[in-house]
Formats: sequence, structure tokens, C-alpha cells
Amino acid sequence: MSNIERFLSVTGRHNIRNVPGTVQSIERAAAILRMLAGGPGHLGLAEIARSLDLAKGTVHGILRTLQGVGFVEQDRSSGHYQLGAALLHLGTSYLDINELRSRSINWADPLAARSGEAVRIGTVLEGKVLVVHHVFRPDDTFQTLDIGTLLPLHATALGKVLLAYRTAPLPDLERFTHRTVTAPARLATDLAGVREAGWAADIEELTVGQAAVAAPIRGYGGLVVGAIGVSGLVERICDSHYRPHPRLVGYVRDAARAVSRDLGATR
Repeated sequence: MSNIERFLSVTGRHNIRNVPGTVQSIERAAAILRMLAGGPGHLGLAEIARSLDLAKGTVHGILRTLQGVGFVEQDRSSGHYQLGAALLHLGTSYLDINELRSRSINWADPLAARSGEAVRIGTVLEGKVLVVHHVFRPDDTFQTLDIGTLLPLHATALGKVLLAYRTAPLPDLERFTHRTVTAPARLATDLAGVREAGWAADIEELTVGQAAVAAPIRGYGGLVVGAIGVSGLVERICDSHYRPHPRLVGYVRDAARAVSRDLGATR
């Protein structure tokens, strides 16, 4: 089964009739996409309509809509249809996130044990940091699970690592505390420092009393695909001069390098 087929599969069936509580047109579009994902790659209008027991006009309208948003492409010479680049990119992004999480799990628990702090792994999603894995601080204090949480890029250690290696425009610099960096020039300087040092810190920039340290996770070709970091109370993360403890920085960077090696990075 292909990656896209796994991504699209929900029921594994092409039967789209009499499904309660669903939108019929979306069910039909999903069935067409499943056919294109599981078939030989190029299918004609008549073949799709016949397989789904739908009128050609209905199938043609759905295909035109899917083509308009880039989920389906039509071969000019044969008129046959195949999955479009937009959908392939969507599926690849989904699979990349899950690979990042699966590769990071083996190193997140040891990092939490060594540092004594909570560990989070994140990647960029829709201009935010998506937390894809979270290991609780190894003590008995009350903690809430952050997996699936979206965090601001500019006000978190994870986010600043991800921003430092991107060429996209800076996001809106919303202020969360009196220490949040909201001046574009200042943030650009800070991000240059992140690239030079190889790690980033957030000291009360998102939440008063909290601090974090993070480092980049790289994939093939050295591309930064995520970030891993520790977070906790300022007095645990930082020394009396408000600087992160070097040992924590070392632990985080070691973990980031280990995950990067598992993802195929060579540097």
C-alpha cells in the first residue's frame, strides 16, 4: 500500500451509499481519491464512474472541483486522472510529522530522565509550533499533556529554533509577557544568534516563571525538520544570572543530534 493510499484510507471500501451522518459529495470525492491512490495511477472518467456506480456527470463535476484545488490532475493527451501535487504534499506532510514523532520517542524519555524536566518535540504547522510529542517531568507534580498544542513561533525556544532556519516572513509578533520579543529587528538578531549557537532559549517570553531550551532536529541533507527541548521553572532551567544551565543545553543538543542521526542527517 502506498503512503498516499494509507493517508487517504478510512474505511478501505469504495461503497459510498447509505452512510448516515455524512456529506454525500465529500464521501464521493474521498472514494474517487482512494481509487486514484490504489489504482494504476491514471484512470478515465468512465472507469471511475463505473466502479463507483455513479453518473458520469456527477463524477466529472467532482473531478473538476478536485482538479481546481490541486488534489487531482488530468493528463492532457489521454484525459485520464491522477492524484495532484497538492494532495501528495499534504500526505507527505502528515507522514513526515509521524516519522519525526516516532524517531524522537526513543530519545525524549532519556532526555527527561537526564534533565529532570519536561521534554517537548515540535514542528511547524500553519505558522505555529505543533507539539508532536511530550514527555512529563519525572516527578509527581501535576502536569497536562501538550501533544497537539499549537505554540507561537517567536515566543518559545522550540519556535525560535524553527524560525531560525526558515526563509518565510516573520509571523505576527504578539506580546505574551513583558519579556516577549516583538520588534522584528531584535528577533532577527536573536535568530542569527540561534543559528550561530545551535540552540535557543525562551526565558519567561511565553509564560511568566517558565523557561525552555531547544535545539534543531535535522533530516536528510541537514534540513531542519523539527526541534526538541526541555522546559520548566526558571529557577530550574537558568542560573542566578538568567542564563540556561550549560549542562541542560548540552543534554538537549545531544538528544537533537541523536534524533537527527536516526532521521538520516549526516551533520
